Order: sequence, then structure tokens, then C-alpha cells
Amino acid sequence: MTKRRAILILHGKQSLNEDVRNAVVEKRQQGWELDVRLTWEAGDAQRLVAEALAAGHRHIVAGGGDGTLRDIAEALALAGTSCSLAILPLGTANDFARAAGVPLEVADALDLLDVEPSAVDLGEVGGKLFLNMATGGFGSQVTANTSEDLKKVLGGAAYLFTGLSRFSELRAAHGELVGPDFHWRGNLLALGIGNGRQAGGGHMLCPTALVDDGMLDISILPAPQEVVGTLRQLLEGGLGIDNMFVRARLPWVELKSAQGLDINLDGEPLSGENLRFVARSGALQIHLPRHSPILGGKRAFNRPD
Repeated sequence: MTKRRAILILHGKQSLNEDVRNAVVEKRQQGWELDVRLTWEAGDAQRLVAEALAAGHRHIVAGGGDGTLRDIAEALALAGTSCSLAILPLGTANDFARAAGVPLEVADALDLLDVEPSAVDLGEVGGKLFLNMATGGFGSQVTANTSEDLKKVLGGAAYLFTGLSRFSELRAAHGELVGPDFHWRGNLLALGIGNGRQAGGGHMLCPTALVDDGMLDISILPAPQEVVGTLRQLLEGGLGIDNMFVRARLPWVELKSAQGLDINLDGEPLSGENLRFVARSGALQIHLPRHSPILGGKRAFNRPD
């Protein structure tokens, strides 16, 4: 019988991870032909995806954090392939994997290769694709400015620590968001445009987002004075903050900001004064748990204007 084939594209920092080594051996014993390739520098993930597709692989495993996952997901979608993606969450936050219910145990995560993949959406902005979320405002600044050393020591709590330590730097950004039957303008503290549900080390910015509904979830935290004083609560866990968000679910949304707004796409920085976000329906096949909380959306007709 022909062996099932897959390739694990593993972030170079995880090359000595014994749990990964043991899980790979176990998967091979189960009948999988599982190759392993390591990333070392920017662009490696994209190159390795191209090489894997050229070699005839039909399943790719992304081993790393949300940034590695985004790079590989984007490369697969741009290649226009039906090759499926599995997630081995090895980062600090693992925001997409946690919201999707992907096991954090290495062997259990690899077992999802045996589950039929699901068609999921991707978000697109400025020619870039993202799987999880685009964030703007103070939250994206926290994510971008959290040091690697701090993440090694504190894990996901590093984002909270950085946010609290930079609280005095809080500045609201002015923006305007326009979509089908939606228009909002004002000062905002945080913005989430979610395909997935959480970002920044566990903050549920888009708590009801689904990855197979052909839509993007929009969450805006406005910045009137009475809300500014509650941001510390948001960073400490979000208690009492949820009802302050303005939310919408749209196939596309345009973001305008005269002074420009820094955006974080699953770890990829982006900046612009006029950005259009579009949901690309069913753009990728991913192995997710059968009862993943982010699956189950009724697919919407989603051809952007």
C-alpha cells in the first residue's frame, strides 16, 4: 500500500525539540512518509512550500507560531493548490490554533493529518493574505514590541506584561471603516478584522468569528474618554470590556486613516492610509478538529464589489 506523504516545515528554533522528533517518528511508524524541512531566515517558508508542491506533496504541516502559519498558508493559497495544511502549534501565543481547538500536544496535533480537511477562508489586504486576524491600534503595537527574550521567559503573558508597561504610551488613532451597510468613523483604541477569533496572546477580539462563512468579523474598541480608562482591564483579561466594542460581519471592509494606521497581520507588519480587506472564501484546506468551534458557518455569497 502506498504510504501517505506529508512534509513538516518547521521553524528553525524548534530543530532540537524532542517532542517534535518523537512525534515524527511515531507518525512514520503509523504509515506516514513524513519529511522535515527547517526554516532559517525570511522567505524560507515560501520557498519550502514551492519545493514541497513541486515534489508532489499533498499535505503540509506548519510547525511554529502564528507567523510561520501565516507564511505557509499564504504560500499555499497563492499557489492555487488543493494541498492541505495541518497545524503544529509551537509558538508563544498560537492564537489561531487555540481558538480552533488544535491540540497543543505535538503528537495529538499531528494526528489531525488523519482528519479530513475543511475548506476555510483567508483574509486579503494589499496583496497579502492572513489566516487569523489583522489588528490595529494599541494592541498591534503591543504585539510588535514584545521582545523575543520576554516571550521565552513569560510565554503568552509577555504580551500582557508589555501592554501594562507601555500603558502610558496609549494613543487613540482616528479611522473610518466602510463596508456593505456599515459605516463607522471615530477614534479607536483597538481594531480587529478577524477570520479567526483571538490575537495578541489570547485576547478574544472577534469571539464569534467563523473561518468558513465567507465573512470577516470587525471589532472596534472606540476611544471616548470613559473607555480609555478601562484599557487596563482589557489587557488584564477583558472583564467588563466586551460590550464596549462595535462589531460587524462583512465580506469586505475599507479602512481609511489620514495619519496612517499600523496593522499587524499575524505578525506581519503593514501600514497604510487606505486599506481594503476582503474575505477569500474557501481559499485553503486545513485539517481541523471535527468539532472545531470556528467551523460551521453558513457559507455566504461573497464576491467583492
